[in-house]
Amino acid sequence: MPAIVSVRELRKSYASGLEALKRVTLNIEEGEIVALLGPNGAGKTTLISTICGITNPTSGQVTVGGHDVVHDFRAARRLIGLVPQEIALEPFAKVRATVSFSRGIFGLPTRDDAVERVLRQLSLWEKRDALTRELSGGMRRRVMIAKALAHEPRILFLDEPTAGVDVELRRDMWEIVRRLKDEGVTIILTTHYIEEAEAIADRIAVINSGRILLVEDKTTLMRRLGKKELWLELREPVAEIPAELASYDLRLRDDGSTLIFTYNAGAERSGITRLLSDLGDAGLHVRDLQTRQSSLEEIFVGLVKDTA
Repeated sequence: MPAIVSVRELRKSYASGLEALKRVTLNIEEGEIVALLGPNGAGKTTLISTICGITNPTSGQVTVGGHDVVHDFRAARRLIGLVPQEIALEPFAKVRATVSFSRGIFGLPTRDDAVERVLRQLSLWEKRDALTRELSGGMRRRVMIAKALAHEPRILFLDEPTAGVDVELRRDMWEIVRRLKDEGVTIILTTHYIEEAEAIADRIAVINSGRILLVEDKTTLMRRLGKKELWLELREPVAEIPAELASYDLRLRDDGSTLIFTYNAGAERSGITRLLSDLGDAGLHVRDLQTRQSSLEEIFVGLVKDTA
């Protein structure tokens, strides 16, 4: 089955000489959640704007549902719902009217049942007759998503969907995204919250300086690039790591009571068994030990740093 969004050799440059996108290739499958990660100025917004037909590409091709976003703009845009980072709502409009108006923009007839379904989907039905200015920030962001879903798109772009909301509302938003996926909506989100991508994404795409560095299944990525650490709590603190242990990738915590051994979990041999034996030979005795996996944030920072 062809990808629902296909980006091939996409370039975008400006008269100033800035090349915002450099031969970007990216395929997004129907029904998945893709998190687009990158530092400020990496090209995330330019990429989304080009896919949505807001920005014209310099070269390359983008298709959405098989429709070219330049030559068949209306058909491609009809499949897309876009939620920008900035909340822009008419303050004196009611919630239900706001969502209904968005259907009209795409030439769809007014259908009370369709509007009700979207509002219930986002837990907004009880607020249907409230003015948007009366809503909390989290509720206003939900209205933005409802507007984007009003014309029943197959693809939803979320640009920083939880920016400026507290942790509890952020987790509520994650649950909304999961439910949308369960209903068959393909979701592409940009986020500065690495935990957000780790919590809800199926695949991770990392972009920096206009180039896609990788696109990979989240679990596979963390297993392939993530390192593990073995924390060894010593019975007696030490001032420094013994010279006979210099061949190991060891760090000593400030209090001298814990050694941290970094190893590749995917390697055929981790070296842990030999390390524990050599610790005893060096006169160090372990009271307790535990392991921790690199987070997605650490992997992301390392990737961006390597390409800076």
